[in-house]
Amino acid sequence: MRNYEVIFILKPDMPEAEADSLIAQMEGVVTATGGTLEKTEKMGRRRLAYRIQKYVEGHYVLFVLEGEAATVQELERRLKVSEPVLKYLTVRVDEERKRLRKMQQFRAKRAARKRSKASPEAAASAG
Repeated sequence: MRNYEVIFILKPDMPEAEADSLIAQMEGVVTATGGTLEKTEKMGRRRLAYRIQKYVEGHYVLFVLEGEAATVQELERRLKVSEPVLKYLTVRVDEERKRLRKMQQFRAKRAARKRSKASPEAAASAG
C-alpha cells in the first residue's frame, strides 16, 4: 500500500454542518475502497492564491491516507463531481518519506564517524 496526501478546498459559504457531512462522506469512500485514513485535518478558512469561481477564500481539508491506486482514483472521482469542492490535489508521499529516512541514516552515520574521529584526538591532546 502507498501513502498519499489529498488536500481539497471547499467553498467558503458552505455551512459547517454540510462541510462536516461531505468530509465524513469522503472518509467513507476511502475506507469503503480498502484504504486507511491516517489523519484528517480541517485547516480552516484561508485565502486562496488566486480567484477560483469568484471565491477568494476557501475551507482547506487535508487527508493523509494509505491505500491502493483504486482508492485514490475513486476519491478523486468523487471530489471532481462534488459541487462544493473548488480544487483538490493528490500527492504520493511514500517515496519522499523513503528518501528522507535514507538521508537521516546517512547523516547519522556521518555524525558517528566524526564523533569517533574526534574522540581519539581529544584524548591525545588532553594527555
